[in-house]
Amino acid sequence: MKKYIVLIWLCCFVLTTQAAIQVKASAPSVVEEGEQFRLSFTINTQDITDFNFPSLKEFSVDMGPSRSSQSSFQMINGRTTQSSSVTYTYILSALKAGTYTIPAATVTISGKKYSSNTLHIEVLTGDNRNSQSRQQNRRQHERMHTQDVGSNITGKDLFITVTADKQHLYEQEAVVLTYKVYSLVNLSQLAGGMPDLEGFHTQEIELPQQKSLKMETYNGRSYGTVVWRQYVLFPQRSGTLTIPSIKFEGIVVQQNRNIDPIDAFFNGGSAMVEVKKTIVAPSLTLQVESLPHPRPAIFSGAVGKFDISASLMPNEIKVNDALTLRLTVSGSGNMKLMKAPAVNFPKDFETYDAKITDKIKVGRTGVSGNKSFDYLAVPRHAGEYKIPAVEFCYFDTEVKSYKTLKTQDFKIDVAKGKGHSSEGEYINKESVEMLASDIRYIHQGDVHLKQKGEAYFTTSGYYWSYVVPLLLFMSLVLVFRRKAVENANVAKMRNKKASKAATKRLKQASVLLRTGKPAEFYDEVLKALWGYVGDKLNISIADLNKENITEKLLLKGADKSIVQKLVETMNDCEFARYAPGDPMQAMDKIYESATEVINKMESSIKR
Repeated sequence: MKKYIVLIWLCCFVLTTQAAIQVKASAPSVVEEGEQFRLSFTINTQDITDFNFPSLKEFSVDMGPSRSSQSSFQMINGRTTQSSSVTYTYILSALKAGTYTIPAATVTISGKKYSSNTLHIEVLTGDNRNSQSRQQNRRQHERMHTQDVGSNITGKDLFITVTADKQHLYEQEAVVLTYKVYSLVNLSQLAGGMPDLEGFHTQEIELPQQKSLKMETYNGRSYGTVVWRQYVLFPQRSGTLTIPSIKFEGIVVQQNRNIDPIDAFFNGGSAMVEVKKTIVAPSLTLQVESLPHPRPAIFSGAVGKFDISASLMPNEIKVNDALTLRLTVSGSGNMKLMKAPAVNFPKDFETYDAKITDKIKVGRTGVSGNKSFDYLAVPRHAGEYKIPAVEFCYFDTEVKSYKTLKTQDFKIDVAKGKGHSSEGEYINKESVEMLASDIRYIHQGDVHLKQKGEAYFTTSGYYWSYVVPLLLFMSLVLVFRRKAVENANVAKMRNKKASKAATKRLKQASVLLRTGKPAEFYDEVLKALWGYVGDKLNISIADLNKENITEKLLLKGADKSIVQKLVETMNDCEFARYAPGDPMQAMDKIYESATEVINKMESSIKR
């Protein structure tokens, strides 16, 4: 009874703070044709004088608006704050299939107008399923968010599929591999990736880090799905090649409905429990055929679909001036693995290795873009020359045969250089290298002569030339020996470098803070805190939890208040990351708290 009295007392004497005005619209991202759904607009204040609902042509308004208000209280570090909100709710029906945008609603607060976010809703074509089947799918969708603690997570509740866009292909031909998650549970984290594959050149397709689930029907059940990883593979040999199965480590959030929310408020408990789940993506077998024989002598190793162009710069040139022949290969295929085309310059041209520039994009259709080869050449004699057409041979996967492309040839009129004869004052590279050993350059400057019979080995400089290197060598031996002894003590080195490693991660977190990436920011701060504690205690992060780090840090000599501050910072970071609302509001405070607690912890343990 006492705790309820205390809670009522806090509500009566709370200190309120004014938050930034936010108008948030929410609705399901996918509905069916003819299905009713809820559209809500939530404003984080109750001082509203006017609310304007956007006009909708693609949906019918069956009910609304219904207005509801809510107030909440929060106490952090002894400071209590109050927040309130108003929600306007409409019941809409989807009229026809398609993808539509719900425009922003506007509200007037204290004479100022504020707008909500827009929403994109995909309306699927309705089928003949009865209402019982529709309700079952809704219950499965709700189960993703309300699974009770202790519930068994089966292979039908959470699994990963692996698919390839083709399973019969040639050597060096691109194949896109997709790992897709199907979930009926609240999956909050998933870790795992492609190992090094023998017989393949692998490139990962960059996907958005912020992943959102999309509802799909699979084997008669509605799952939340998301493409988790995608790779472009280039097989390097023929035969039957196997992509091994991959283990992913996931974290599923379950709800403890038996916990008293008042006890959780006062005792620091939580109604949400994280459960680890290992998910195994199956293996996949590919049949790879070797490229047809015989292969052309000028085959570049390129496999796919390509085109080639050539340009020469500059158009007018003189003896000993440089010119550049640029070959650009564009298309899609194994562009990183192709060889540079061979160019036959005239024998009077001095040539250099090609400079290669890649402008390649790795996407869901494979690897595409262009690759430029810049050939630098210097004509050494005046006259008319011809650079013959360049041939580029590749294997076309569409027609399954070799193709040879040719550029145009270039005719060059090399003019005499200034001060040069028609033959040019040409000195080749071999002549320059022989110049120093054949005829020495004339020495300029003061000349210092020595008296005949004077020997250097009798001077003091001769002896010091031995003593000084010996002393330096002995000093280096002592320094490196001491360094080796310190490095051999792994625990000591981890402890010594803990603060430096944590500071480096916090600097990276500050960059994410400035660029407005909250999810990556909170991940980096948590890694910095957990990594620092693991290095200080010489314990792997997998064996750490908030209970044992408190005990071990206190045994290490850390101040109790600093240890408590560390745990609070971890909790605040996790709360800000997973809690609803704007995660960017707490970023500055959490960054300052993490920096402060690491600095204080370092000095506390040293004492």
